[in-house]
Parts: sequence; structure tokens; C-alpha cells
Amino acid sequence: MQEHDIDFDAILSRYRADPYDYREVRTSHTGRLRCKVRKGDEVAGPSGKFHHIPGTLLYELERERNLKRINSFINGQVDMVRTDLEGSFVEAGEHVLTIRHPLKKREIVEYILRQVLTPYSAPEKAKYYFSMDLQSRIDKYGQRSVSIKPGDEVLTMSLMKRDTPVYYDGEPGIIHSVYFKPGVSVEQGEPLFGICPEDRLPLIEKIITRVKAEWE
Repeated sequence: MQEHDIDFDAILSRYRADPYDYREVRTSHTGRLRCKVRKGDEVAGPSGKFHHIPGTLLYELERERNLKRINSFINGQVDMVRTDLEGSFVEAGEHVLTIRHPLKKREIVEYILRQVLTPYSAPEKAKYYFSMDLQSRIDKYGQRSVSIKPGDEVLTMSLMKRDTPVYYDGEPGIIHSVYFKPGVSVEQGEPLFGICPEDRLPLIEKIITRVKAEWE
């Protein structure tokens, strides 16, 4: 990817025109739905020093007289609510509302980087950890000073109480951005980290600098 392959103005204009991320909220399991927010309501994510204070209550699910309360995981405004599902028995994974989350400069940089870095995606829904050797190198030299190549053992995939090594099969490069948290389940196909070939680093840094300079 060369500099002329990226339309900086178009990318920045897109985020200036609509500086939001639209997060779908889906049911975690089956149950009778009771929404607790309306379209236009402001919601807050977890707060407190250790994020121990739950976010705004979004909806409740009742199943076999057990009540499950679902709270917001981000700040934002309710953009859409499935009022047609109110009081109905819904299946797991049902899209019940959408939150419009205002993006900060840091988040916009991350979103743009996802467009220009080469993603390495989760082969299965599982929990992931960097391999011991790779984590040791990251701790010693820093994430963006560690390069990987095809055949390297890069991850440990933890699935059904069984750990399996994951060997890298993408293009050689530096681990520029990491999108997963160790021990937190990642959906199949979701990006785990973004790779940047060493000769592309100056371009990536230019993108970051320009976004920071031009975004108000």
C-alpha cells in the first residue's frame, strides 16, 4: 500500500460527517423482553475506579422466573429500539437496540488504522493469548518492535478447556495494533491484531500524525 492508495481527505471527511460508532445490542439468551430505554435516551457505560459501577440499564430478560438485567457497556445515545419486541419472548442473539457512541480522537485513529493495517482474524470463537515466547519479546522490546513471519507460533487459543497453538500464516511485519484482551472471548472472524510491514511504518505514522493534527 502506497501513500497515493489512501484518500486521506475522504477518510477524514467520513468521520467529520458522522463521528459515531453504531453498536448493536443483542440478547444474551432467550427470555421475555422488557426494554428500559427509549430512542434518544442518553446511556452511560460502567464507571468507578475498577468499572465496578454498572452502566445504564438497557433491558431485562425473564426466563423461568429468573430476571437477567443487561446494562450498557459504552456511553452514547439510543439510536434505535425494537419496540415491536416489547413483552415478547425472544431468542438469543436478537438485535433489540442500537447505541450511537461518539468517537474520540484516539478511537478514530484506531478505526482508520484498521483500514490500512493487515488484520489477523480469530480462526474460531475462543479466548486468545500471545504465545509465551512472543509475549516475552513484547514485554522486553515493546509491541511495535516485534516482527513476526509465517510459521511463527503467535497465539494460544483456549477453547473448551483445551489450549491449541496458533501459527501465523499472514504477511511478515510488525504487530502494530492489538485488538483482543487476553482471556476474553473473541468471535470467529474478528481481528486479533493488525500487522504493518516494516517499510510501511512511515506511512502509518504519517496517517496518525495527520489525524491528530486535523481532528478537532
